[in-house]
Amino acid sequence: MRKIRVHIENTRKKGELFHVTRARWDAACARHRKLASRLEASVGWDGDILEQALTEADIVIGVPARRERLAARAPKLRWVHATSAGVDGFLPLDWLPADAVFTNNHGAHGAKAEQFMCMAFHLLNSRMPEITGNQRTHRWQQLFSPNIRGKTALIVGLGDLGQGAARAAKQLGLKVIGVSRTGRKIRHANAVHKTTALDRLLPTADYVVMAVPLTPQTRHLLNRSRMDRMKPSAGVINIARAPVLDNDALADKLRRGELAGAVLDVVDPEPLPPESPLWDTPNLIVTPHISCDDGEHYVDISLDLWFGNFERFLRGRPLQSRIDPRRGY
Repeated sequence: MRKIRVHIENTRKKGELFHVTRARWDAACARHRKLASRLEASVGWDGDILEQALTEADIVIGVPARRERLAARAPKLRWVHATSAGVDGFLPLDWLPADAVFTNNHGAHGAKAEQFMCMAFHLLNSRMPEITGNQRTHRWQQLFSPNIRGKTALIVGLGDLGQGAARAAKQLGLKVIGVSRTGRKIRHANAVHKTTALDRLLPTADYVVMAVPLTPQTRHLLNRSRMDRMKPSAGVINIARAPVLDNDALADKLRRGELAGAVLDVVDPEPLPPESPLWDTPNLIVTPHISCDDGEHYVDISLDLWFGNFERFLRGRPLQSRIDPRRGY
């Protein structure tokens, strides 16, 4: 029986945490011996063996930097898998061969997102951005905070990250209101509405969490006019992509005291340049895009999910986490 050829494409520009090395691949194969016996794998770096590997590859893990004429370069290709959840950098999918499917790393981030969101909710409720600002200026001011239980979290986007945020909110005793394209109910939300209800819901929120994929429809979804609808005591948390909210408007409202605080795990550009005004925006905490990635086992988690999907591939079943080219996620 012919083995299925999988090529793993890495880039050194990404951190070591995300590298699918030969050792990490072999460890995953040891956990999934029966499935791995059907595979023959090559591991490349920054295109060093890409062209030769593509001539025989049935599957590629890691989206190649050069994607033009991919159908001609990879005549046997049936599946491309992104090792990230966000795929906005790979759109539009006009490079994807007609007979191939494209999947992302959905499911690898929710557990860590849940833990980060527990922290972020507490940071804002405890007025920690303001307290740390006072520490930098050597100012002693007792800032007391209420019990977080019973406050309202409005979570915009209910995929892997958004559901992690919802679980965190529920653990803390928050009322959880979800917003998604479909309005489909999820377990940890008190109510879920379609995105068209966002303007009506914003004034009710103590915390607005952005967890949507970046698409043309979600760019600046939380814009200045929508922030104007929020309570001055409310906070914003973004664990999605930076452009889903207007960061300039957010910084302006924080400076004016028209919002209580914010936690941004994503900014544009990344890394944030030293001259960016966001560094010195009051009541803002910036974390360097680390909210949702397990710092010890990211690749292990990702490959275990991939092998689960590979079993579906072998059985001819529809793959999970398949990207819809029309929606962009």
